[in-house]
Amino acid sequence: MMQPAGHHLAEFNFGVLRHDWDDPRVAEFADNLDRVNALAVESPGYVWHMSDEEMDAGQKNPDGVFGGNPRTASMLSVWADAQSLHHYVWKTAHRDYYDKRRDWFDAEGNSNLVMWWVPVDHRPDLMEGMARFDHLNEYGETDHAFGWKRLAPLLKWARKREQYA
Repeated sequence: MMQPAGHHLAEFNFGVLRHDWDDPRVAEFADNLDRVNALAVESPGYVWHMSDEEMDAGQKNPDGVFGGNPRTASMLSVWADAQSLHHYVWKTAHRDYYDKRRDWFDAEGNSNLVMWWVPVDHRPDLMEGMARFDHLNEYGETDHAFGWKRLAPLLKWARKREQYA
């Protein structure tokens, strides 16, 4: 899979916390969200993410994609390319928090991730993200909605290109 010209990579991930946001058992996660989000914003290839206010409103909306579950945690962001998102997720302090996810999130119904290509000037919303996630669950990885596995050849090609640059 190659990145279409004039497109960026959108990613949407979400999960349900084991405990309420103000519970000390999820404090390490909750207390470091701003740090991890700032790290994303400072990362090469970062383009945009849904504001905390918009995300919070979407998570609490009883008629929204999460049914108003107060323990929902989610992120919707756009990256210049797969390599930039890959670097942020796996090669920065974000990885430390990802590795601890089972401390804060229930195992079932979590690790929900979907990615898709968006035109450079497009900013997706939660409805679009959940529609892509539902498509991924129904049809598996396609050009319309995919996960890391579908991007593996693109990332491998990029690593080889960097070796010879």
